[in-house]
Amino acid sequence: MRSHGILDLMKKENDSKVTEFVLLGLSSSWELQLFLFLMFLLFYMATVLGNLLIVVIVRADTHLLQSPMYYFLGHLSFIDLCLSCVTVTKMLGDFLWQCKIISFSGCLAQIYFLHFLGASEMLLLTVMAYDRYVAICNPLRYLIVMNRQLCFQMVFACWCGGFIHSITQIILVIQLPFCGPNVLDNFYCDIPQVIKLACMDTYVIEVLMVSNSGLLSLVCFLILLFSYAVILITLKTHFHQGQSKALSTCASHLTVVSLIFVPCIFIYLRPFCSFSVDKVFSIFYTVISPMLNPLIYTLRNADMKIAIKKLCKKHVASCCHVKG
Repeated sequence: MRSHGILDLMKKENDSKVTEFVLLGLSSSWELQLFLFLMFLLFYMATVLGNLLIVVIVRADTHLLQSPMYYFLGHLSFIDLCLSCVTVTKMLGDFLWQCKIISFSGCLAQIYFLHFLGASEMLLLTVMAYDRYVAICNPLRYLIVMNRQLCFQMVFACWCGGFIHSITQIILVIQLPFCGPNVLDNFYCDIPQVIKLACMDTYVIEVLMVSNSGLLSLVCFLILLFSYAVILITLKTHFHQGQSKALSTCASHLTVVSLIFVPCIFIYLRPFCSFSVDKVFSIFYTVISPMLNPLIYTLRNADMKIAIKKLCKKHVASCCHVKG
C-alpha cells in the first residue's frame, strides 16, 4: 500500500511538471498581429540581408579583413545575424497562430542562445570602443597595438565571456521546479519572466540574475560611455578638421549602443518586479538594433562602399565571362 502511495505521488508530480510555455506575444488582436507580422518580416529581411552582406564583403576583401575595425565589424554582423534568428523567427511564426506555445527545452535553448549572443555582442562593442580609442588617441601606434594576434584574442575572449554568462543563466533556470502556471507575458523566453513561474522562492535566483546580466550590461555601458567621452574630448582638443563628421559618427554609434544597453539595464538590473512594457523594451535589442548596426557601423562607411562596388564589378565580370 505504501509503495502504491509513493508511485501515485510521483505520478502526480510528473503530471504537474511544466513541459511547455504559452507566450502571450505582443498583441491578442488578429488584425494587429498581421500588421506586426508584415512589419517585423521587413525588419528581419533587412537585418539578414544587411548583416550577411557585411560578413561576405569583409571575408571577400583582404584589405578590410586585415583592418582591426572591420575584423570586429565582421564578427558583430555575424552575431546580429544569429541573434535575429533566435527570437524573430519564432515571433514571426507565432503572429500567424492564435496559440503561441514553446516547449520547455525550446525555451531553455532560446534563453541560452539569446544570452550567449547578447553577452558576446556587449563585450565585442566594448572591445570596438577600445579599438576606436586607440585609433584616435594613439594613431601612430594603432596597428602595432591592435595587431592581428591581439584582435583574435579579444574576439575569442568575447565569445568565451558570452558562453560563461549564458551557461550560468541556464544553470540558474534548469534547477528550478515548474508546476504551473506556464504563461509568459512576452514574445520569447527570457530569465526574468521564466523564473517568476517557478514553484519556489526565487529571491536568491533574482539577485544572481542581477549580478550576472544586470551588472554585465551596466559595466560594459559605462566603459563604452567613458571611451566615447575620451574620444570626443581628444577630437575637440587636437583635431579640428573633420571634427563634425567624427562627432556625427560617434553620436550614431552611441545611439545604437544605447538601444542595446539601456533596455537591458532596465530589464535585468531590476529584480523582484516586471512590467508589461518590458517586452516593448526587448524589441529594441532583439529586432531594431541588429537591423540598425549594418547601417550605422558599416554601410555608411566609404571603405565598405568601395568594397561593395569592387565585389559587384567582380561578380558582373565573372558572369559575363561565363556567358561569353
